[in-house]
Amino acid sequence: MENISLADFQKLDIRVGQIKAVEDIPGADKLYKLMVDLGTEVRQLVAGIKSYYPKEELLGKKVLVLTNLEPKVIRGIESRGMILCAHPEDRSTVVCTTVEKDISLGAKVS
Repeated sequence: MENISLADFQKLDIRVGQIKAVEDIPGADKLYKLMVDLGTEVRQLVAGIKSYYPKEELLGKKVLVLTNLEPKVIRGIESRGMILCAHPEDRSTVVCTTVEKDISLGAKVS
């Protein structure tokens, strides 16, 4: 694995967000369309976590979101960020990163 500089890491804008809505995407077995509240705005994201989380488990969950990732259109839906998740090499499970204590939406992760 290649090392990155602290300056490169500091370019990442990771924020605490709360999932406010979860929708199926027609024809997409692994994807959800999510609406995530980042405190100052609500963003639409597409996440490949449908195989690992039922909708009701995601609603209200506070997650870590990479907010300055270049937007990408996935299945005709613009995704404006990425939820950070952990997984083993074989992706037998995926776990969304969450916060341990209550903190305001939009709090910066550093």
